[in-house]
Amino acid sequence: MNKINISEKFDHVLEYWSPKIIGELNGQQVKLAKFLGEFPRHKHDNEDELFMVISGKMEIEFDDRTETIAKGEMIIVPKGVYHRPIAESECLCLLFEPSTTINTGGEQNKLTKNNLEWI
Repeated sequence: MNKINISEKFDHVLEYWSPKIIGELNGQQVKLAKFLGEFPRHKHDNEDELFMVISGKMEIEFDDRTETIAKGEMIIVPKGVYHRPIAESECLCLLFEPSTTINTGGEQNKLTKNNLEWI
């Protein structure tokens, strides 16, 4: 039951697209990630994902539209929905998702992170 300083925790996120865990509750994990560039299009068959932008902005491409999420905004991507996060400049993001969530969904590629680090 210690407070968490999100700004300080971001100092430990050194790679883009490599989420780090900062908390866990009720089978859900709170993660921090830095985004830059394009992430592969993917979906999560069994998990919803929450993206909250702490700094910068990002876009999420869906099959039928693209949403821009700016600082202080969030979006929830429902399970089973294909999406592709994009950040033209550095974006700091808080993620909230089940602990079973793999960042690339059912796709395995060079950005897949199976064992996330706690910071």
